[in-house]
Amino acid sequence: MALLEIKQLKKRYRTPENKLHTVLDVPAFQMEAEQQVALCGESGTGKTTFLHLIAGILSADEGEILLDGTDLHKLSEANRDRLRANQIGYIFQTFNLLQGYTCLENVMLGMSFGPGVDKDYASQLLIRVGMQDRMHHYPRQLSTGQQQRVAVARALANRPKLVLADEPTGNLDNTRAEEALHLIREACKENKAALLLVSHDWHILNAFEHCQDLASLNKATREEKRA
Repeated sequence: MALLEIKQLKKRYRTPENKLHTVLDVPAFQMEAEQQVALCGESGTGKTTFLHLIAGILSADEGEILLDGTDLHKLSEANRDRLRANQIGYIFQTFNLLQGYTCLENVMLGMSFGPGVDKDYASQLLIRVGMQDRMHHYPRQLSTGQQQRVAVARALANRPKLVLADEPTGNLDNTRAEEALHLIREACKENKAALLLVSHDWHILNAFEHCQDLASLNKATREEKRA
């Protein structure tokens, strides 16, 4: 059984003219456990919406999102939140670190929504991403690359089965982007987590053995181009 399986997934929004607009229409997509997949997603192809649906942040209008056999579409919002906390890690382009908390506290806070806080494991993750000398620093005291490292540690805090990465190198220069990508991929591999990364940067995408164009998966985008 695939770790992630998507069938006939649709998401619609209502326009200012009160018309329904289909932003995402993905007939099929799947990933295996521990697999690393990249999706090419230009602006407007629905990449963030796609990840938010998989994470359970948004609810689908139609279709199935099966994560390790559980259909997110059939869960209540509270149960989707619980599943996300326990099985999914998320790396945002803007990091979303809480400015009033130290690096260690940011990672531990992520744990509080899952199985429980483990300070020793949080420290180990920060050491693994090279932040052993910055554990008690605040995000404002860190470089952009260092903040990304903390975000990677936080995403792995609850030992997720799947890590979602939305343009995780978008705020980094080329050298830092390569370093961050290597870190993300190696950390996921070490923690036996699958990785689904979306980006518009082919320099990043070409590093993946498994790479697909989200526009080719999304029927809504293809139909818009034909219109």
